[in-house]
Amino acid sequence: MSILGSRVEFNLLGIGSYIRYERRVHSVYPKIDPQVHYTAQTYEGKVVLITGASRGIGLETALQYARSGALLSLASRQQATLDDSKNTIIKEVPNAQVFTQVTDVKDVKQAEDAVRATVTQFGKLDILVANAANVRPMDKCELFPATIKWVSLTGLVSCLAFAAKDPVGWWEVFEVNLRGVYNFVHFAIPELQKSEGKVVILSSVAAHLRIPTGSEYCVSKFALGRFAEFVALGHIKVFTIHPGLIVTALKAESLVPLPDEDTVALPAAVILYLTSGKADYLSGRFVSATWDLGEVERDWKEKIIRTNGLINKFSIPN
Repeated sequence: MSILGSRVEFNLLGIGSYIRYERRVHSVYPKIDPQVHYTAQTYEGKVVLITGASRGIGLETALQYARSGALLSLASRQQATLDDSKNTIIKEVPNAQVFTQVTDVKDVKQAEDAVRATVTQFGKLDILVANAANVRPMDKCELFPATIKWVSLTGLVSCLAFAAKDPVGWWEVFEVNLRGVYNFVHFAIPELQKSEGKVVILSSVAAHLRIPTGSEYCVSKFALGRFAEFVALGHIKVFTIHPGLIVTALKAESLVPLPDEDTVALPAAVILYLTSGKADYLSGRFVSATWDLGEVERDWKEKIIRTNGLINKFSIPN
């Protein structure tokens, strides 16, 4: 991997295939600065349900919504970490209303109960942020290590790496990353139709890469993009975003040797910007938090709409 200025180049697609990953922004910038929402209390009275809300991007997103006046419903797997998150928010925003509930996103009944409890608590639901995710280590193959010539993420793997993965663990990633999102969106849709609400799905640039030892993560995130397109067909505003390369527990678990060069405030600010109604043309599309969205709007909006871009498509040769 080489880093030249703002460019990162690494071989993730297989023999002879490269992706040039242009780094645009690493932290909050004026176009998406959430301070405008803090001042105007943009989300006053809005009810926001966030999964995976006890740490990292989920917690930072909750904080930014709280500063903007939102009513928060936080879902995660452990009450202790939820309590810590609530205390962090209340310490900074003393008048914030924060409702917490222990939830396993994979469990259909628990997802239904979480949405219902949120509506019971606050009377409605305006925004769902599906942030909970799962990843398994991508540094090696698990069952047949002797058959794998693993050099590094920038090197080559000599066999079908997914075949060397534990199949139960492989599918578990889908249970969280895809089924968990589906569960919450499924039960949130009736409430979001009433409120003309919005959905944000945390995806990854990995959805568009082929990482030899990360197939379960890449495929599950790719599927989320198509799922979001179906949600958009139902006239629900939905945004699928890559949050950037951030120091989070999830990234640490992946063991992917990429630089942590983006701040956790960046994707949270992008989420607030997207759900404020300022970029509805991006609904149903893939958005990277590291793009300059002012530049995207100025130089690419018309092309994106005209070509129906930033969605999953076949590549047809000219």
